[in-house]
Amino acid sequence: MESTRIYWIMNMVCRRCLKVIKHELEEINIEVISLELGKLTVGSTKKMDKEMDAKVIDVLHSNGFEIAKSEEEMLVEEVKITLIDLIKDLPMHLKEKTSEHLAMTLHRDYKILSKLFSKNENTTIEKYFIKLKVEKVKELIQLQQYSFSDIAYLLDYSSVNHLSRQFKNRTGMSMTDYKNAEDWERQFYDEII
Repeated sequence: MESTRIYWIMNMVCRRCLKVIKHELEEINIEVISLELGKLTVGSTKKMDKEMDAKVIDVLHSNGFEIAKSEEEMLVEEVKITLIDLIKDLPMHLKEKTSEHLAMTLHRDYKILSKLFSKNENTTIEKYFIKLKVEKVKELIQLQQYSFSDIAYLLDYSSVNHLSRQFKNRTGMSMTDYKNAEDWERQFYDEII
């Protein structure tokens, strides 16, 4: 009897991850019905579920991913993916507050999302989002195509001073010092907590 099996994947936040996972699963004859950030659906037969689970988990683990075990973990991953998507499309001009955007996108009350996120990640959504934006600032500085004012505009900061304060608080150095540094340190988005 043919059916589908869904896996919720933690720390999958880039589109390149999708290609790698799909390719590796198809190489071991697992039918990928759909794959999107954080969610994998495969074709399944009841008698093969345990064997297939082991294969899927092996592929995911070998690429640094984990399977979400609960709805809470799933929601936390969806919050991360939603925030990462926000900083990918620049300029980032939200018509509403980030909290309202998350609530509308995920169809959940923001207070619930905030509580779950803090419980599971030991940080707030706001602090996590600041970390993401600081990493995006580092990327934009490295491209050397934008002034600090442009970067503040692209990331929807009210002023360069506000951006500068957050950058310095997070990294311990000014944006100018970072720009002039010889070795730029950055984190992958899926490793930020």
